[in-house]
Amino acid sequence: MKDNESQTKRGAVVFPKNQKILQIMGENIMLAMKRRRISQDLMHKRTGISKPTLRKIVSGDPTVSIGHYINVLAVLGLQADLGKVALDDELGRKLQDIELLNGKR
Repeated sequence: MKDNESQTKRGAVVFPKNQKILQIMGENIMLAMKRRRISQDLMHKRTGISKPTLRKIVSGDPTVSIGHYINVLAVLGLQADLGKVALDDELGRKLQDIELLNGKR
């Protein structure tokens, strides 16, 4: 057994403000499931994701892999929504504009 395998698995530290975003995402997933009349049992059958993991997803648990989230979103037909993350990088554009105005490019 490797040294790192004997250690307890560590998850990412998620600050309260960011945890709230995950909770909202979980609630949105649950609402989408209800609107489509997709139960957790049916979602489990379509994705192969365990029921405890599905419960974690709808509660916005940060320890669940993004792969599981995308599989659930795919069943809901919402996988393209994940591609919208950071699509409109307003801060990045402003920083780039400042550089352009200052002649750094």
